[in-house]
Amino acid sequence: MTARMSDHGSDFGNGPGTGTDRDIDVLVLGGAGVDTIVYVPELPVPFADSHMIRPGIRTRAGQSGDFVALGLHRLGLRTHHLDMVGADPEGDLVRAFHRDQGIPLTEVPQPAGTKRAVNLVDPEGRRLSLYDATRGHDDDRLPPATVKALAARSRHAHVSLTQPCAHALPLLRDAGLTVSTDLHNWDGRDAYHQPFAYEADLVFLSATALDDPGATLRDIAARGRARVVVVTDGAAGAWYLAGSGAEPVHVPTAVPPAPVVDSNGAGDAFAAAFLYAWLAGEPVDRCARYGAVAGAYACTVPATRADAIGRAALLAAAGDEDGA
Repeated sequence: MTARMSDHGSDFGNGPGTGTDRDIDVLVLGGAGVDTIVYVPELPVPFADSHMIRPGIRTRAGQSGDFVALGLHRLGLRTHHLDMVGADPEGDLVRAFHRDQGIPLTEVPQPAGTKRAVNLVDPEGRRLSLYDATRGHDDDRLPPATVKALAARSRHAHVSLTQPCAHALPLLRDAGLTVSTDLHNWDGRDAYHQPFAYEADLVFLSATALDDPGATLRDIAARGRARVVVVTDGAAGAWYLAGSGAEPVHVPTAVPPAPVVDSNGAGDAFAAAFLYAWLAGEPVDRCARYGAVAGAYACTVPATRADAIGRAALLAAAGDEDGA
C-alpha cells in the first residue's frame, strides 16, 4: 500500500522537506471525508411521505479531521493531513478541498471508499449524523513507514477516532510527539475510545452522552497520560481539568460574531484554536478562551460551507491582540 502526496502528485518521501526537519507543526491523522447536508424542519424528523428541503441538499468535503486541519491552517500553523481516501467522487471532493485550502494531504488508498455521512440539520442548528459504516474495514491501517516519516517532521499529532489511527498511536509515541484527540460523544465507558482517551496528552470530548462530565474528566486524567482534558457543552460552555488531582474549571461561551445557524464543526474549531495556543505555550485558561471564540465563530457558518476563524479575528475577539 503506497501513500501519495495528492497536492504534489508524487509518492510520499520523494518531495522536499523529508527527513528529520520539523517542518510540520501539526500532523492530523484521520477524519477525512464527505458530508451530505440535509436541512430538516425539526429533529427528530416527522414521519411523512416526503419533505420539501430548503435551502437544498448539498454534498461537500469536510469531516472532523478536515475541519481541524482547516482551523489550524487558518491560524497559521503548518498543518499536514494523513488519511485513507478512496478513488471515488467523494475522494475527489476531499482532494479538491485540500488543494483549494492549501493544506497538504498524504492519502493512503482506501478500497472501501472515502468516508461519508448524511447530516440532518434542524432550524436551530442541531445536527444528527448518519455515518456510512461500510467505508472501512477492521484491518485498515496507515502504513507504518508513512506514519514514521511524517511524525519525524512534526511537532504534534492530532488523532481522529478511526480504526487506522488507533494503531498509529504507538508509532507517534515512539517518535516523541505530543498527541491530542477528540472523543466526540463518548459515554465514558465504551472500550473503543479508551486507547485514544488514555494515550493522548490533550483530550477533547463532548458532554452530550456523559452522565457526569466532572467524573469523566477526573477519570481520564487519573487513568491516562493527559495533561489537559476538555469537555465542551454547547451553550453551557466548557470545562477543563489540568492534571490529575486538579478541579474542573468552567469556560464560559463566547459571543458569536453573527447569528447562530449551525453547530456543525464547532467542536473541531474549539480544538484547533485551543491547540494553536497550547502549542505556543499559553496558559490553559487562555487556550480555552481561544477555543470558545473559535467555536462560537463556527456556529455562525452554515454546514454547507467550510470556513474557520483566522488569527487576527481570533485574537481580536478574545481581546488578546498581543497573545499567541
